[in-house]
Amino acid sequence: MALLELREISKRFGGLQALHRVSMDLEEGMIASLIGPNGAGKTTLFNTLTGLYRPDSGEIRFQERSLLGMSPDRITGAGISRTFQNIRLFAHMTVLENVLVGMHARLHSGLGEILLASKRFHDSEIEGRRKAMALIELTGLRGRELEWAQQLSYGEQRRLEIARALAAEPQLLLLDEPSAGMNGSEAQSLMALFKELIGKYVKAILLIEHNMRVVMGISDRVHVLDYGEKIAEGDPDQVRQDPRVIEAYLGQGSWVERAQS
Repeated sequence: MALLELREISKRFGGLQALHRVSMDLEEGMIASLIGPNGAGKTTLFNTLTGLYRPDSGEIRFQERSLLGMSPDRITGAGISRTFQNIRLFAHMTVLENVLVGMHARLHSGLGEILLASKRFHDSEIEGRRKAMALIELTGLRGRELEWAQQLSYGEQRRLEIARALAAEPQLLLLDEPSAGMNGSEAQSLMALFKELIGKYVKAILLIEHNMRVVMGISDRVHVLDYGEKIAEGDPDQVRQDPRVIEAYLGQGSWVERAQS
């Protein structure tokens, strides 16, 4: 049974058909990419998956449980965490504080315990800081934990977003353009991080990505959207050679050359 199942997902905004009968499966242990030209519906699909939008029709199941009608916080609690295309960090909070914020879905202390500063709350606070520091080190930000988030470079802020998403202890990690703003060596380091996460920190990763070197270098499966419809899926080599995919990217630059270089 697939970890995540999408069946015939459709979403319309007025006269715009943003998604039309999109289906896909994501297996445990898999890194999958969602690609397509600008406006293809990729972020809309992420927003639908995470409860920001409700689909007009179709079914979303995660670990055999329907997600339809669930609020974003409940979906996070069920084991799905995400980053956003536009960075949404707390700029005037430290790196450590940003990661600790991401742990709210897994905090077990009640309000009374917090107000009374009980031993359980004290112990959970210490454990939370330990886990946060481990995630900061994992994402290559060791030594920056007391700096403001706004002091980080754009690429480092992307890494901090990933650390914060991981703080919710997800089983499925959704990443919206994680390598945006990174140079080649930073993108390579990010790919190594994704490989390290699978099986140890998360069960699967689904990413939206425009950097085709990342897509072709990291993906077990690639799903391609165009005008809200899925036009292709397969392993990277299959997708790279699909005439429908090449046609969809015409006018977006030489996609085939970028993917192969």
